[in-house]
Amino acid sequence: MAFLGYQQRWSADLSQVKVAEKSRRIGLSWGEAGDSALEASREKGQNCFYIGYAKEMAQQFISDCADFAKAYSLAAGDISESEEVWLEGEEKKSIFIYTLRFASGWRVEALSSAPRNLRSKQGRVILDEFAFHSDQKELLKAAMALLIWGGEVHIISTHNGVDNEFNALIQDIRAGKKPYSLHTIPFKDAVADGLYERVCLRSGQAVTEEGKAAWVAGIYAQYGQDAEEELDCIPSNSSGAWLSRALIEARMVDAPVLRWNPPDSNFTLWPEEMRTAEMRDWLDTNLRPLLAALEPDMETGFGEDFGRTGDLTVIAPWQLTKTLVRRFPFLVELSKCPFDQQREALYYIGDRLPRLRAGKLDGRGNGQYLAEKAQQRWGADRIECVMLSQTWYRDNSAPLKAAFEDGTILLPRSADVLDDLRAFQVVKGIPQIPDTRTKGQDGQQRHGDAGVAILLAHAASRADPPPATEGFQSLPRHQEFTGRRGGIGSGSRRMF
Repeated sequence: MAFLGYQQRWSADLSQVKVAEKSRRIGLSWGEAGDSALEASREKGQNCFYIGYAKEMAQQFISDCADFAKAYSLAAGDISESEEVWLEGEEKKSIFIYTLRFASGWRVEALSSAPRNLRSKQGRVILDEFAFHSDQKELLKAAMALLIWGGEVHIISTHNGVDNEFNALIQDIRAGKKPYSLHTIPFKDAVADGLYERVCLRSGQAVTEEGKAAWVAGIYAQYGQDAEEELDCIPSNSSGAWLSRALIEARMVDAPVLRWNPPDSNFTLWPEEMRTAEMRDWLDTNLRPLLAALEPDMETGFGEDFGRTGDLTVIAPWQLTKTLVRRFPFLVELSKCPFDQQREALYYIGDRLPRLRAGKLDGRGNGQYLAEKAQQRWGADRIECVMLSQTWYRDNSAPLKAAFEDGTILLPRSADVLDDLRAFQVVKGIPQIPDTRTKGQDGQQRHGDAGVAILLAHAASRADPPPATEGFQSLPRHQEFTGRRGGIGSGSRRMF
């Protein structure tokens, strides 16, 4: 009865509250039965209370516990069945309780989903297929009461729609609102952990790669259009705009969005000294006063979304206030900016951010160059080169949305920034930027650039890097450059 990888990780997780969003029919509840049997058999164990939404689920779980007790040679009695009867108004109600008692004195009980069944109970509570229970809020409230005296709550379920209480719980965990452990186990991950081989072992079939491919394809074909929810852990009806206009506007304040455009179409071919001098003049004029006005005792950082000839590069610095609000004092947008001048602009900002804590940069394609230069300048333990993916968007978008909802983010008031954040669309349950482009107020092409930079910046503000540095101390201009060619990236001295 060896557990597969995802079952082992679930059992090894000793969090007081742990939650699993999972595919159908991967045996996680079966693994939970084995773990519960071991827990109830220990001298210093505890009672375990299983709550499914149907009588058959209770019968199956308690039967699995008995099978594990036998396989593990645990001293346990026979399964007993009892009926509890009560009046609710004038209506007579009853439930069946299935109990397996162990020589340790502890027991495993399988109950109905009525919240009242957890009153006066103490121990571990397993809420199975939680998304399908009829009174989820009250059931969860009753279960959480057991934590006061050191109990545990295990929540296992497939999804049942985007508006379901279970999905709301998942989003709260990802947003950091709930300090619970989260396991995501789609069908393909279970297959990678050996689910197909275990099925073949149980059925006596030979294991082949061709057989595995056909078996997986058959499972997906069986679920058809419901496969995303039933197998891939994506709640249904999860599409559309991610952030509302009203929510974004409520978090906007008077702060500048600075835009740099090349002075002429041949700027890329200018001599290096001229390009560097042009960029430096713009930075000194527009950014130096804003950077000098930053609060010196607040931690800072930035996010950056890269663009070159089509999309914009957006640099989004932030400061973390004493009330843990992420305040964005300004944004910088670079249009058709050569690589060297992008590096110069990033260095200029980063070197002058007081108490630099962390930065995250778009590391896809040509953006990897600028991310690599940032790591070389400020350290790979402080700067991350992010390969944006569905998984990354899934894990980092929920905390950003929570910041909008909780009022812990302040952004420059700008129609273009608003539109970039509104460009996020929920696709298969995950907010991301679609391939379509838009036009900004100045006619420039946009691809949600400011929205991605803000998402990266907010993720950086939640990072746990080394202690923040003291920041750059302004030097007389002639002291900042020691190289013959004077570029901020090539001939400049380090500014820490």
